Amino acid sequence: MTPLTYLAAVLALGILAQWLAWRFKLPSILLLLAFGFTLSAATNTRIDQFMEEETLLAITGLFVAIILFEGGLTLKFGELKEAGTPVLRLCTLGPLIAGVLTAFAAKWVFHWDWRVAAMAGAILVVTGPTVVGPLLRLIKPTRKIASIVKWEGIVVDPIGAIAAVLVFQIALSSSLQEAASDLLKAIMLSLIVGFVLAGILAKGIEWLLRNHLVPDFLESVFLLAVVGSAFAISNVIQKESGLLTVTVLGVALANQKSVSVKNILEFKEHLRVLIISLLFILLSGRIELDSLKTVLVPGLIFLAILLVIVRPASVLLSNLGSQTATFKEKLFLSALAPRGIVAAAVASIFALEFSHAAHEGQLPENIVDQANQLVPVIFLTIIGTVLVYGLMAVPLARALGVAAKTTSGVLFAGADAWTRLLAKALHEDGHTVLLLDTKYEKISSAKMAGIPAIRANILSEFAEEHLELTGVGQLVAATPNDEINTMAAHEFAHLFGRANCWQVAPKDVGGPKHKSVDPLQRARICFHGSPTFEELESVALRGAQIKKTQITDVFTFEDFVSTHGDDALVLFMNHPEKGLAPVTSDITNLPPGTHLYSLLPEEEPSTMMSPEAESQPMGL
Repeated sequence: MTPLTYLAAVLALGILAQWLAWRFKLPSILLLLAFGFTLSAATNTRIDQFMEEETLLAITGLFVAIILFEGGLTLKFGELKEAGTPVLRLCTLGPLIAGVLTAFAAKWVFHWDWRVAAMAGAILVVTGPTVVGPLLRLIKPTRKIASIVKWEGIVVDPIGAIAAVLVFQIALSSSLQEAASDLLKAIMLSLIVGFVLAGILAKGIEWLLRNHLVPDFLESVFLLAVVGSAFAISNVIQKESGLLTVTVLGVALANQKSVSVKNILEFKEHLRVLIISLLFILLSGRIELDSLKTVLVPGLIFLAILLVIVRPASVLLSNLGSQTATFKEKLFLSALAPRGIVAAAVASIFALEFSHAAHEGQLPENIVDQANQLVPVIFLTIIGTVLVYGLMAVPLARALGVAAKTTSGVLFAGADAWTRLLAKALHEDGHTVLLLDTKYEKISSAKMAGIPAIRANILSEFAEEHLELTGVGQLVAATPNDEINTMAAHEFAHLFGRANCWQVAPKDVGGPKHKSVDPLQRARICFHGSPTFEELESVALRGAQIKKTQITDVFTFEDFVSTHGDDALVLFMNHPEKGLAPVTSDITNLPPGTHLYSLLPEEEPSTMMSPEAESQPMGL
């Protein structure tokens, strides 16, 4: 297999794994690891055949730095108002407890030298955005839980890498006094390099972007070059401090108020998916199945200890006495600590470092075999934690009440008369709804009708970063302003996906091309017949009501249309399999069991209804 065909296969399989994971709601890491092992076994080809190990690990480190920088860009200090105490404890006491317990477990299970066992403890304190992010998209927990898990996953990664450096330096030290001196020096140097360099770079980048000294088309790649340079410089000064530098840099840029980094974040999110896809297949392909079989039985025992003892102990002990997180929240956090690419990369790096040190006489020769076992053990841990947490996290979160049972709820931008009618009907049927509007009288009317509503601008920072959207999975932009609807759908596409962002039909649909907005710039147009805001509001103000209709084998959608004609504005449907969603303009047939929510004029004669199929009016 040539290098070109191998890399092309890695790229194709990586994206295929991501698509299959999205399609079947599976953890993508599992598929990536499976594809990596399969590709290597089927073709008898590994990346090592085309690239030196040290070069591969250097590229891996750079890619990990980009991932952590992107993760740092998502961390906002505002999230710590509610989740600050658990985050602080999980990122300080948590790694300490987890590292010590993991080291003892590794020593007991594998009978490793204390230096290798301690290295395993340092590496496995990490969780990581590469696995936490996809799991959070599956779980969709409360904002508080999501913030805690996200902050822990990103902040603890550089801590784990630095801890691995400290363990390695202590392992090479000839005396306890020398070890203590090296330890203190490494910690201080890592912190100084990480925070000072990141602070200087963040201020410099902010100044450059604020004064438009970097053109728009270069912003993303410019940041990419800065991240790579910062990572390399930091590592030259103090080994593995680069991950701390790029993480702090990302956090600093995310929390400054001078310039927007949204376009940079979007680019990095796309790049992250590509990097994760490539790295997991390449690194898992380097693991020989025989080496996994060798550590399989003790590795499973070790994994069970991590799942049942180490993670719960680190969460519960580190949050002992804290009232910020409830017991159910702590219980859920105890069952979510998947390991990802950082653990794999750091394990590969220090397995090589141990081997070099042993060959140079700095460490005993027997450590080489143990260090070589470290990598398959870490990969087995990655596979096991992702598999277990990926399968149990969603049902556990819903059972504990930290995630909604369904995620098809609706965020409405706008709280006008017809929107309130529709939202009330959906809310009374148990669907999650939330109305946003800037007009006090509209929000007041919604709340008086018992509808969850908040006075806020859909395009505000508050709406994007502080709304509690548990159970909400789609947006209907329904303001009187077509341009605001388009912008809102665009802004929330990264949260809900473009397939779940809708807007009411704009007034310029069907107009002259030189006067109409390009349809490709709009979001998905919702509701049967594509009624405009003015048409919907006019019908509602004339006394229309929302009526719920069940489609059956006897009363089909065609029967509904022929019964009501153009008088019925079909807005939403509750599909028996797909759940709640706006009705599209081109809908023609619906399966039995589907419920329709329609806006019907008040004067609609009851004799035209199907009493078996239609419910009573739902009005304000």
